[in-house]
Amino acid sequence: MAHNHSHDHSHQMNVTNLNRAFYIGIGLNLVFVIVEAGYGWMYNSLSLLSDAGHNLSDVMSLVLSLIAFELVKRKPTSTYTYGFRRATILASLINAVLLIFAVGFIIYEAVGRFMNPQPLEGGVVSVVAFVGIFVNGITAWLFLKDKEKDLNVKGAYLHMVADALVSLAVVIGGIIIIYTNWFWLDALLSILIGIVILAGTWSLLTQSLKLSLDGVPENINPEKVKQEILKIEGVIDFQHVHIWALSTTENALTAHLQISENLSIPEIENLKATVKHELEHLQIKHSTIETYFGEKHFEEDAF
Repeated sequence: MAHNHSHDHSHQMNVTNLNRAFYIGIGLNLVFVIVEAGYGWMYNSLSLLSDAGHNLSDVMSLVLSLIAFELVKRKPTSTYTYGFRRATILASLINAVLLIFAVGFIIYEAVGRFMNPQPLEGGVVSVVAFVGIFVNGITAWLFLKDKEKDLNVKGAYLHMVADALVSLAVVIGGIIIIYTNWFWLDALLSILIGIVILAGTWSLLTQSLKLSLDGVPENINPEKVKQEILKIEGVIDFQHVHIWALSTTENALTAHLQISENLSIPEIENLKATVKHELEHLQIKHSTIETYFGEKHFEEDAF
């Protein structure tokens, strides 16, 4: 009944080695924010200033994510018995909220500029934005291999890819302005940038909010969890199941396990070990299982 094979559970998402990627990403983007904002201010380009503001919010997001990952490494205390894993979820939620506020500011400024276009140098806009494509592209590449392992990493990756595409749009807009003097295009691009940011942020906001409220993580299917556990020999029923996220990479479960009445104490322990082993394959690393024989009634609806 017990699993004696010795394979590891690498699918449990170890992302604690991402410090270097975060430091490089923060450094590159912070330098670019300063350069982009400076040129945007000097040459009166709202699209550059908007993109700089967005990139600054991304730098803040990377800093928050880095702090969260550092907190995860800290050992649990008598007060924080689960440690500080949930800091990664809070970081994702704060990042999403910050981005939404940034979008509101960008669109507000862009609408006013659209109604009253200001002259600007399209060539300068294009050159600065072109540099942004490389900065955001390199940063996105740093997070590419780990983007499916953690919500914060995925958010960072998606933001950088979106930033690269936004920079490409600004390059094209700057070139068009050179030949047409359509200065209103700068404001229009700012509005489009805001829409792109909002579209990319919405998923991050809903997922992080869901995890903050102890919702079932996106990568967990409760029905599949129950079906797989019921396949184990000796299991009669699997009820009162609660699944939630301890962090953006670790999930937990509590449940009541009805087992066969003819099992001995050692067999029950082996059965529980088998159930927990199977749960790890289902992306649930921390589980608390209460076993019982025969009929049992619950005050709450069982899952």
